[in-house]
Amino acid sequence: MVDDNYIKLFSGNFIVVQLVLDRLENIGINAILKDESQSTIIGQGATIQGYQELYVSKEELDQAIPVVESVKAELEA
Repeated sequence: MVDDNYIKLFSGNFIVVQLVLDRLENIGINAILKDESQSTIIGQGATIQGYQELYVSKEELDQAIPVVESVKAELEA
């Protein structure tokens, strides 16, 4: 479970989540990565392979949202 000071920013496949995570780290935001596919290895969690979630602190949310929007826009182009 993720701390109440954190909020889910983004979820998706491994490649896109890693891209967002890299961009967040480049601007000094330390996101928490939750990998649902790892949970299935021990017999619990989702069955979606490669599905990951990114959480950021509530204080950094306003800085993190434009990063996600930028990555989405690049992928749609």
